[in-house]
Amino acid sequence: MLSEEVKTAYDNFYTNSDVAWRMLGAKYKAQNIVDVCKGLKPKKVLEVGAGDGSILHFLNEWHFAPELYALEIAQSGVDIIKDRNLASLKEAQTFDGYKIPYEDDAFDLIILAHVLEHVEYERILIRELKRVAKYIVVEVPKDYRFGVDQRMKHFLDYGHINMYTPTSLRFLLQSEGLEILEDKVSMTAPETVKFNEFINRKASKTFFKNLKIELEYRIKKNLGNLFGKKKQEQFANAYTVLTKKSDNNLHIF
Repeated sequence: MLSEEVKTAYDNFYTNSDVAWRMLGAKYKAQNIVDVCKGLKPKKVLEVGAGDGSILHFLNEWHFAPELYALEIAQSGVDIIKDRNLASLKEAQTFDGYKIPYEDDAFDLIILAHVLEHVEYERILIRELKRVAKYIVVEVPKDYRFGVDQRMKHFLDYGHINMYTPTSLRFLLQSEGLEILEDKVSMTAPETVKFNEFINRKASKTFFKNLKIELEYRIKKNLGNLFGKKKQEQFANAYTVLTKKSDNNLHIF
């Protein structure tokens, strides 16, 4: 069960005014999910750790699945999800962070987007996801960089207690009996970075900062295309992977 300390920290997380920021980021997260799920036609989709429903908003608009469900630890998030009045949303409720209140194989697909980095006992949650759905799509930020331990306060302020690279996430998922079907690395879109800079900087500096953001994005994109997957993973800000549960389970020794 989720610790009281963590639950309290997230209880009122979605009552602040960062709506525009979350919606902008959610558009790209939702697009990543759609991209790795091409060819998959899920009917019942559950988002675990759905936040304020920003991703579900876009999946609903894009008719991703006829039935959408949401679980979230924060009541403030659930309230906002319900207020969105999404046509495809069948149910939204709180949960304890680990125990999913649905029967085995209840869903075609589970979405876990930018959640795993917050989870104290990630393997326990992954096993519960595997119980409830055949397919699981996971997206995590690629926070890890050399010297990341020197920036602990920065990441803990965002609630990020786990660090992943594409390799380490694949290892975690495969060691829990999940087969990797599709994956995608992505960089933060320039418009998202510009938005963040705009609300944190004076307008007089915006033009030159925006120019730098665009150039950095294009250079990294071109270098990634030139040098392949390893370089793309190095520059990535997020990693999205579609998995399918298999009969393989964790075996030690």
